[in-house]
Amino acid sequence: MLPLPGSGGTQPEPAAPGKVSSCKWVPCHVQSSSVLETLLAARPAAPPNLAEGASVSPWECRWFYLWVPAQPSGIVLTRDQGGWTWGPVAGPGGWPSVWLTPGSSPRNLLDMDTFSKSDPGGWWSRFGRTEVIDNTLNPDFVRKFVLDYYFEEKQNLRFDVSSGSHSASSGAQDFLGQAFVALGEVIGSQRGRLERPLTGVPGKRCGTILLLAEELSNCRDIVTMQLCANKLDKKDFFGKSDPFLVFYRSNEDGTFTICHKTEVVKNTLNPVWQPFTIPVRALCNGDYDRYRNGDGDRDRGSHGARAGHDFIGEFATSYRELSRAQSQFTVYEVLNPRKKCKKKKYVNSGTVTLLSFSVESEFTFVDYIRGGTQLNFTVAIDFTASNGLPSQPTSLHYASPYQLSAYALALKAVGEIIQDYDSDKLFPAYGFGAKVPPDGKISHQFPLNNNVENPSCVGIEGVLESYLQSLRTVQLYGPTNFAPVINQVAGTAAQVTDGSQYHVLLIITDGVISDMLQTKEAIVTASSLPMSIIIVGVGPAEFEAMEELDGDEVRLSSRGRYAERDIVQFVPFRDYVDDSGNQVLSMARLAKDVLAEIPEQLLSYMKTRDIKPRRADPE
Repeated sequence: MLPLPGSGGTQPEPAAPGKVSSCKWVPCHVQSSSVLETLLAARPAAPPNLAEGASVSPWECRWFYLWVPAQPSGIVLTRDQGGWTWGPVAGPGGWPSVWLTPGSSPRNLLDMDTFSKSDPGGWWSRFGRTEVIDNTLNPDFVRKFVLDYYFEEKQNLRFDVSSGSHSASSGAQDFLGQAFVALGEVIGSQRGRLERPLTGVPGKRCGTILLLAEELSNCRDIVTMQLCANKLDKKDFFGKSDPFLVFYRSNEDGTFTICHKTEVVKNTLNPVWQPFTIPVRALCNGDYDRYRNGDGDRDRGSHGARAGHDFIGEFATSYRELSRAQSQFTVYEVLNPRKKCKKKKYVNSGTVTLLSFSVESEFTFVDYIRGGTQLNFTVAIDFTASNGLPSQPTSLHYASPYQLSAYALALKAVGEIIQDYDSDKLFPAYGFGAKVPPDGKISHQFPLNNNVENPSCVGIEGVLESYLQSLRTVQLYGPTNFAPVINQVAGTAAQVTDGSQYHVLLIITDGVISDMLQTKEAIVTASSLPMSIIIVGVGPAEFEAMEELDGDEVRLSSRGRYAERDIVQFVPFRDYVDDSGNQVLSMARLAKDVLAEIPEQLLSYMKTRDIKPRRADPE
């Protein structure tokens, strides 16, 4: 059993390899060791040590653990050449992975664990541990942790730093401090480097920890090439051949997999195929020295396994060989093995020429964030009378001492994630559909902080505070107009279009849009700018108009103009609350669904403008 940092309790070493869905780690705020022992009594025996080497004095080493949130489906423990690795059970789909590396810290090291500040009773799962560094207060760790990264999720981590032996049999360990951080904060920080102070030891300065994050490249290049052929064998009795080209990728077991087919060029022995684009990983699976091509003729006959096609011939090459030929034409002889065996004077069945070959990187959302792209978050809240008097429990703006309003819950769910990608944490916040003091005029873009010159609030908590203050000073009225605030943010977005800034507008509303035509026009105009719009519908109203704005099914248009991109995501808040409408079933799922399309929308803007991510400054 290991000391539980900060609690005086204990925790066991990880279980043996396998899926341990019944086990969860205890949060550090639990003080009773008897409670801890009861909760942890069913843990299996410990596996071999995570760290390598054991001849270290307990007072001469520094190490830390990595913790991540427990998943309902359990934790998987695997082992590779580097030792044991813990991680959440992998879900479907190919989400980005990042290296997370503890860097040098002026005093001590930490454990990395996930802990939600808004849920101090949450459970933790240990993810891994660094190697031990002897006799230093400024260690640099080599061991890295690979985590799946989800922009739309709050991925909280905790680092606990301890000094002591890494031997499983040793109980002598000294807690040196801990730090809490969200993975998005690390990725969203400058150059993916984040330094945090260590805390947890009363009356002592514990030093700092430096965290580095980078995305695993995993062969993200894409290739565009064009080929032609000359003097191919004639295969059709009454005419010339109908040739096409087939690309085969060689596999580890010696077999071949088709990875691309060109179009058929009719009735010619000298075809010129159209340029085509293919990911490098599909072409050669990341091995630059393997794969081959085959050449064939469409139609009538068969040759061995190529039923329905006449085999003309084949040639072999590799990605590396192709890439060397970017500046000149490369000619390959097309050979037919059967003809070569039968005919002594056989030379070839024609030639294939590589006309062009270019490689581009397929950039990701993380590339742009690491390159310095800032997400600028703006909030617009519906203050129309249809929400009900804020003082009444039936109002959608009503907040009891025990429960935030639907508006506040939606704001927190989205804002607490997106704020990690905004360096200054200053968020413009507006209201619409209310009569505002001092003259009682109706406004559709009044600043919640009552500062027309600077409508920005400090952090999401600042937005919430200004929102609650506005409820006490404005008169809910109408109508529900979206266009003014959309145009306001679009005007700001239009000022910087070089990819360094991307704007996200969150609109929270309860009802039918009054200015639908103007809103469509505003969205179509905004679709050419670096911005996205999130609409959260609260209350029981029908939101058919919102679905139309979403544009997932039918591309949004206005006065004959079509939206350049789909930039709107609509989510009905009622899908995430219980039958009473008073309790959010899953804040995490709400945030995930609301934010899921933002990375792709950002990438679509960058791609249409041919904006490449900036290179991070040298360290």
